[in-house]
Amino acid sequence: MCYLIAKRINNVGCIALQTEPGEVMAKFSDTLQEKLGYDIEIITISRPTAYGEYEPYHFVKTYDEFSEQASLL
Repeated sequence: MCYLIAKRINNVGCIALQTEPGEVMAKFSDTLQEKLGYDIEIITISRPTAYGEYEPYHFVKTYDEFSEQASLL
């Protein structure tokens, strides 16, 4: 398990999705990164408590919701 994170550079807070690492997640994040541009950081982290610099976390439940919310950052 990991967390996919979307964060606008220099802004406070992020969008987070608990997911499984693998090809599906990698393709999704690559495609979304290209769509949103590179002023939005899309990364994976192991656990939110270890990465306070991304707080506050706004957790979503699906890839579609993640994509929608990330586009609003």
